[in-house]
Amino acid sequence: MQTMLAAQRYVASRALSTVAFLSLRLGRPLFLEGEAGVGKTEIAKTLAQALGRRLIRLQCYEGLDASSAVAEWNFAAQMVAIRASETTGTATAKSDLFTEEFLIERPLLSAMRPQAGGAPVLLIDELDRTDEPFEAFLLEALSDFQVTIPELGTIRAPEPPIVILTSNRTREVHDALKRRCLYHWVDYPSFDRELEILHSRAPEAQEALSREIVAFVQKLRREDLFKRPGVAETIDWAKCLLALDVIALSPEVIADTLGAILKYQDDIQKISGSEAKRLLDEAKKDLVSA
Repeated sequence: MQTMLAAQRYVASRALSTVAFLSLRLGRPLFLEGEAGVGKTEIAKTLAQALGRRLIRLQCYEGLDASSAVAEWNFAAQMVAIRASETTGTATAKSDLFTEEFLIERPLLSAMRPQAGGAPVLLIDELDRTDEPFEAFLLEALSDFQVTIPELGTIRAPEPPIVILTSNRTREVHDALKRRCLYHWVDYPSFDRELEILHSRAPEAQEALSREIVAFVQKLRREDLFKRPGVAETIDWAKCLLALDVIALSPEVIADTLGAILKYQDDIQKISGSEAKRLLDEAKKDLVSA
């Protein structure tokens, strides 16, 4: 599994590779929890590419309900059909209006449909943003891989989709949902692993610069920040520095590009100036002694 993921430029730990393999082998949903920007969403995209499957993404948000996640009726098209029937003098039966023709599929229903290349990868992203009632609704979908539409009945997946759920842990997800999944906490990577990730995602960066970037970001994560930078920010920052033709970090360069790794003004103000120089000096010292 590690080799398969690495072929798609995703550098995974042995533990994450193992739980992903077990999820595929056992047909169990995979629940990934961790800080934002550590690669939880990316593994779903990577698996879809590696397996040649369609990726279906359900982006969660506060107030998400079943109709938005499963299917909605195309009321405009239904009204057109009713008026067309009226002009010809024929009555429109309810059964004529609530058919597949007038159904707008949303991610959960799409994931239950047969796919040409095999069962799709269903990504339920940032589940912790939703409300508890939506979690309860998901239990049916994840237990039996089926959804119910009152007017059509129950639609069951002929082949269960590969399900990956992610959470940034802004709130606790109910145990009943977690029990239906294999669980893995995705932590910030070690220096060596993050350097390997950066080599994979920004191979054009020189070794010395890459090492400085990773060392500085790792130091930054130890500070008391409102939002610590994830691996995604490390990659973004490296690409910004490359676009500026930077070959080595300096306090001035860091001050000019802090917005690539820190997303809150209070954090930027805290790290600007002497703090950035202190962290950079410590990072360079660690690199020398390593």
